[in-house]
Amino acid sequence: MATPDLAAVREVRAAHPERIAETARRRRRRPLLGDDGRLLVVAADHPARGALAVGRDQAAMADRAELLARLVVCLENPGVDGVLGTPDILEDLLLLGALEDKLAFASMNRGGLQGAVFELDDRFTAADAETIASMGWDGGKMLCRIDRSDPGSLTTLESCGRAVTGLADHHLPAMVEPFVSERDGDRVRAVLTAEAVITSAAVASGLGATSAYTWLKLPVVEDMEAVTAATTLPVLLLGGELSASPDDALARWEAAMGLPGVRGMVVGRWLLYPADGDASAAADRLAAIVHPADRSAG
Repeated sequence: MATPDLAAVREVRAAHPERIAETARRRRRRPLLGDDGRLLVVAADHPARGALAVGRDQAAMADRAELLARLVVCLENPGVDGVLGTPDILEDLLLLGALEDKLAFASMNRGGLQGAVFELDDRFTAADAETIASMGWDGGKMLCRIDRSDPGSLTTLESCGRAVTGLADHHLPAMVEPFVSERDGDRVRAVLTAEAVITSAAVASGLGATSAYTWLKLPVVEDMEAVTAATTLPVLLLGGELSASPDDALARWEAAMGLPGVRGMVVGRWLLYPADGDASAAADRLAAIVHPADRSAG
């Protein structure tokens, strides 16, 4: 895996920052959905929330050159449709030329730093709807964690509602990632039961003045049939943490891809930092699940 030459990126950032927006306006864009109506997106918005760990490696995502190299490898795969990241990540990839004919979704709320006492008061500290539109990004993503015992969740819900409305005003998709959450000591833990995911999807579906452009990003849990039956909104499956059994994870994702309303997957660490280290092979495996017709045609 070749390490990208970041000298030119650093030079633009220091001496010609205006070129970032200029380059974004010239980027070749593509439709949201291709012929098969499915999406595979690689996620890399973890660092801005202070979440750098992958498995037992607490600083796996700290090396920006390595992270960008892994992202470029994944985006070179024709079965990977785009990337989800904070503005700094998207702009680095833009300057590297990696976003041509790819989708780029901007992460919006990263204020809920991992392990912070204010983690569930997840302020919108990254992209906003107006800048997403002006930069020509293809949509926005927000994390919406709901803990009935933490008043910070109310602030997050209100902010997510405004962001959904703002993106809809620009006819841009809002990718909402909801979780029913609870504190386990110093850690915020997602409740991964079908009942909890259905509840979170119901709450997220009602955010904003219109749901016309809302997509849901949901984890794969037991009884996904009931989860997908709970909404008419497009669903993208969440990749989540590294699995001790990658083959089991792939089998669960493949089964869930066949359910009504499921339009694809958004996968981060599982794709970028697979157990065997081969991000290219991981991209191939996921692309075969999300875009099986492309593989059979080839």
